[in-house]
Amino acid sequence: MNDASAGTMVIDGGVTAPPGFRAAGVHCGLRRARKDLALLVSDVPAAVAGVFTMNKAQAAPILVDRVQLRTGAPCSAVVVNSGNANACTGERGLNDAWTMVRTVASALGVPAEQVLVSSTGVIGQYLPMDRVLEGIPAAVAALDRANARDAAEAIMTTDTCLKEYAVRVTIGGQQITIGAMAKGSGMIAPNMATMLAFITTDLAIDQALLTPALKHVTERSFNRISVDGDMSTNDMAIVMANGVAGNAPIVSAGDARYIEFRDALEHVMIVLAKMIARDGEGATKLIEVVVRGAASEEAATAAARSVANSNLVKTAIHGCDANWGRVLAALGYSGIEFNPDDVEIALNGVPVILRNYEIVLDEELAKEALSRDEVVIDISLGDGAHEVYFWTCDLTKEYIHINASYRS
Repeated sequence: MNDASAGTMVIDGGVTAPPGFRAAGVHCGLRRARKDLALLVSDVPAAVAGVFTMNKAQAAPILVDRVQLRTGAPCSAVVVNSGNANACTGERGLNDAWTMVRTVASALGVPAEQVLVSSTGVIGQYLPMDRVLEGIPAAVAALDRANARDAAEAIMTTDTCLKEYAVRVTIGGQQITIGAMAKGSGMIAPNMATMLAFITTDLAIDQALLTPALKHVTERSFNRISVDGDMSTNDMAIVMANGVAGNAPIVSAGDARYIEFRDALEHVMIVLAKMIARDGEGATKLIEVVVRGAASEEAATAAARSVANSNLVKTAIHGCDANWGRVLAALGYSGIEFNPDDVEIALNGVPVILRNYEIVLDEELAKEALSRDEVVIDISLGDGAHEVYFWTCDLTKEYIHINASYRS
């Protein structure tokens, strides 16, 4: 797992921490009484990359952004609404997403191909475009580097807290800033999770290098979280690099600075991923599943995902029940090859089962360990040298309450 290095400084500022970015978040009345329209702008066209949900039912903004990114144009702005997913809305929804793009482009005086669009909220409802078209000029007027928190608030749905983060790192001997904001709480599953993430940096890097960097890091961050196993129609992560730092541009994957940037990006995205998992709908605990001793990274990931997606495991953790059998069962149906006799499991550092099914569980110690708000399920497969981290949360009655009345 990529933790912050000694040269990484956590700073304030969120998505506008890097110079050259401004943001706004306004209320335009889409669904509730708080901010629901966000705008993120780079003062100079930025290199851009995006990754999107693997769901076959993709929302209109996803379809639009795929077209936009295929042009190879840089990005000047991203407009995001919450409260309405603009998903499963057919031709009308697609036209509405393009209208948002063109309206923002006109208001900012930039080419339409330099604007991306994103939506999150209820599926299958048309956007009230009269309100959106009133909100966009208000958001443009509110653009300011000081308004990152307003933007982070405007993209929230059932989130209980803002998710923003920023760091200053040294890349190639030069200070670079990376900022980010995200949303996500429920309908979270790998490939990707109901989450939106927008990452900004002042690094100068060739646009062709951003996509492989983002894909690599997404596999190790946003694709390793799960709340409920449901894959959304709207997930996306966008990275914008505006080059304002003035470094010599990174133009080769063989450049040592490329790896340094990718590592820094991974750190930022893992922090965001853990924020999303911790804020799972109704959650009281962040659960980190660690699978060690796997024959391959793919096997370790599949095993960890199976445990993280297990409702029986997640409810046991909520109840502080050291039911290691549920963990072993989830490993057993993960589809990987392993010998169950070799498995060892510990809960927050308390061993519960060793090889050959030697049960060493101390119920009182385990219950105390599981009562914390962060729980690590540490699994050794005894089958190799590969290790993977995966994040989820406990499953509670409150999750059912939230999702039984999501549209009302």
